[in-house]
Amino acid sequence: MSTPPCPNAPEIRRVSADPSATTAANTRARRRPGAPTIGLTLAVGLALALSACSSGVASSEESQEQAALTGSASAPVQGGVLEYGHLQEPNCIFGGWIQENFTARQVLDNLVSATEDDSVVPWIATEWSVAEGRTVWTLNLRDDVHFTDGTPLDAEAVAYNFDYWMDGGNGTAAAHLGGFYDHSEVVDADTVEIHLSAPFDPFLSTLSQSYFGLQSPTALQTRTAEENCTEPIGSGPFTVKDWKRGEYIEFERNEDYGWAPENARHQGPAHVEGIRWNIVPDGTSRYGSLLAGEMDAIGEIPAVNIAEASQRYDFTQYITPGRPVVINLNTERGIFTDQAVRQALSHATDREANIESAFLGTVPFEPSGYLSQSTPGYDPDAASQYPFDLEKANELLDGAGWTGRAEDGTRLKDGQRLQVRIVYGLNTIVTPDGNTAIQNFQEQARAAGFDIELRPLTPSENFSGAYSTPDSYDGSVGYWTSPHAGILNINYRPSTEQEPNGANTTFLDDQQVFTTIQEALQAPTAEEVTARFSEAQYQLSELAPAIGLYTQTNTLAVSDRVSGLWLEPAQGGPIFHDAHFTSDSARDSSRGFSAENAENPENPESAG
Repeated sequence: MSTPPCPNAPEIRRVSADPSATTAANTRARRRPGAPTIGLTLAVGLALALSACSSGVASSEESQEQAALTGSASAPVQGGVLEYGHLQEPNCIFGGWIQENFTARQVLDNLVSATEDDSVVPWIATEWSVAEGRTVWTLNLRDDVHFTDGTPLDAEAVAYNFDYWMDGGNGTAAAHLGGFYDHSEVVDADTVEIHLSAPFDPFLSTLSQSYFGLQSPTALQTRTAEENCTEPIGSGPFTVKDWKRGEYIEFERNEDYGWAPENARHQGPAHVEGIRWNIVPDGTSRYGSLLAGEMDAIGEIPAVNIAEASQRYDFTQYITPGRPVVINLNTERGIFTDQAVRQALSHATDREANIESAFLGTVPFEPSGYLSQSTPGYDPDAASQYPFDLEKANELLDGAGWTGRAEDGTRLKDGQRLQVRIVYGLNTIVTPDGNTAIQNFQEQARAAGFDIELRPLTPSENFSGAYSTPDSYDGSVGYWTSPHAGILNINYRPSTEQEPNGANTTFLDDQQVFTTIQEALQAPTAEEVTARFSEAQYQLSELAPAIGLYTQTNTLAVSDRVSGLWLEPAQGGPIFHDAHFTSDSARDSSRGFSAENAENPENPESAG
């Protein structure tokens, strides 16, 4: 269906000195009419007639425009604590994991903000240019921003943050800019130059991710690592009030906030007093808490509840760009060092039917093992090189010498069983619905003679590093979020002793692929960027180091008590700055912060 034009929707401005800095926009999905959102077009087997408006900045005085932008019938209600239920708990409020990205967005600001058309708009950086040679980016900054500890967010602070990220402060940020960042130079208080060692096409898009959220240099230099982990000092719309591990994180409104990005739904402090970010790992309990009115909004709606949620609540579904959920095959050691065996497993299972069954038609099958279909530069033809073809899988295995069969049907070669171990983080990387898909894959692969042992990892095992070396698995399940195809550089840069790459979980060492990816990142035009990334996807498809399963998809269901809650487009994280209750009664009935503070008005922590 077509989307009706949005009244008073201003043009989303793209500011870029280099026309190749962004690629063509992807088709986007819409939720049911209501509060504006950002998502990606998605046929989920459900009749989701979804629509939304793209919006820009509205001042607090413009109440009618404000109401249109936030989806409410009147000016937004001020105050109240919004109860939000989330599946997974971050290790720190900021960091290199997507869950840390979601919480970081509430307290840290970025230089730029991503839009739904794959471009970026001003945030802390008001404008920018890139010099001839495309290696020096000049960023002009707002002159009125400060961190919540009073430190100015100026050029010195921005330069410090770049060096902090690259020196180990955020491994994912360093992975994105590694091999390209050289140094930062302060021109004056409001101008900073970022010097690169080579052109890097997705520079601005990269900076829109919350891995690049700005922190107070004063805090980073004077506080402990634990303090900065649990209560980072940013300039964002909220601060961290309390964190009870395993239960909730409390965010409190930053009353001084006045520098939201250009694509925010309003300027000024957040409407709500705060957020209680509840950790509810069990999907049934999380959805039940929304039904019972205990939560105002929840994320990660279980597949079995999506049909109801899409009809009953303000529902958003977002396909995360980057690398989808895939099985990474160990190309350095074990059975999958044989390319033919990797190709055989890629053909051996009906993955499309598997994903349809596991997710009840609510999450798209992703044939590509390298890029999600929502990623700019995705090549659908390269993605479709391995359709379900059991006959082809058997031919490849026969040709590779796996001609014998054990009594249970497992193939044999020189007495060795075609047995492999696949590891994955359950409830950290893979949801319960995703676990069903992986188990389906295990069963389907038996027909071709594969004996797959599944090893779900606990959160502590998953983050320990014990299952990250070539001798610890034959296959591993994972995904990476990224608003651009440069994620291929992170996932397939060969790891060396001098420059190890832990993100290369297939351990592939192919210079031709790496060269093509580098050419794509440094190409001078959008057309050349797309062509080189397409070539890289075909090269990877031939080598078959990974098998696509399904898109990494974020979902959000919001009760009618709340409006203005949306998902940002860089990685699909929830944005609470614009959220507000729809009536005073809804706000007043929401629970406040911790009981001891509510009961003791003299407690200074109850202020706000």
